[in-house]
Amino acid sequence: MYRTYYSLSTRPFSKEIKTHNLFESDNFKETISRLNYLKTTRGIGVIVGESGCGKTSALRAFADNLNSSLFKVIYSPHSTGSVMDFYRNIATGLGEKPVFRKSALFKQIQAAISNYYVEKNVTPVFIMDEMHLSSNKFLNELSILFNFSMDSKNPFVLILSGLSFFLDKLNLNQNQSLTQRVVMKYHMIPLTKDEVEKYIEHHLQLAGSNNAIFTPGAIEAITSNSRGLPRLVNSLATNSLLIGCQMKADSINEEVVFKASEEVGL
Repeated sequence: MYRTYYSLSTRPFSKEIKTHNLFESDNFKETISRLNYLKTTRGIGVIVGESGCGKTSALRAFADNLNSSLFKVIYSPHSTGSVMDFYRNIATGLGEKPVFRKSALFKQIQAAISNYYVEKNVTPVFIMDEMHLSSNKFLNELSILFNFSMDSKNPFVLILSGLSFFLDKLNLNQNQSLTQRVVMKYHMIPLTKDEVEKYIEHHLQLAGSNNAIFTPGAIEAITSNSRGLPRLVNSLATNSLLIGCQMKADSINEEVVFKASEEVGL
């Protein structure tokens, strides 16, 4: 409905955006730079930030740009299942048929990782999301599973992503064996006001818009209510377009944004 009214070819703030079309803020570029460093050094890296700040989008962009002949990506969206569930998921991702006993499954996974790296010249890249939900027991299992040749080799890349307080969990004494092996940590931050404006313009242009649909006042209101978090910017901008269409408004001003904020509970 609003697409026709505002002459848009697609939904401009959809999460289905292709990674090559993602808006590259300074923070996004730095995140990719840190991940590329980890790709080169191998080992364990940590990416944290507020919910909706763009962690998963950055990880998706990083994974999509990896050379599939040199890297194999295994993504795990959560870490709240049992250790055996986790082991089976990792083994399956590595192309193995999981065995039943935990000790045998442990050896199977380590052998598969080593085989990829040594025999196939392929580095397995494990991306684990929502790590703030993980238990200390689970983190201890990670430390043990990803310890190769008495911790003298890193034939893998392991990326742990979660909300900001995941760093506090890592700093607990019982998790030091894992924390001390982390070679890269980065805390993603929200978009600045200028970046929110450029972000909205970028997405509207991708949707075929040649006009400034959002007024400066609307941009300020979106920045304030979203706190610069891309996910909330998307929600506010989309609802503002819906309300603007219903009101038959030629442009989106701060009044429309405030109404949209009430609807989405911000």
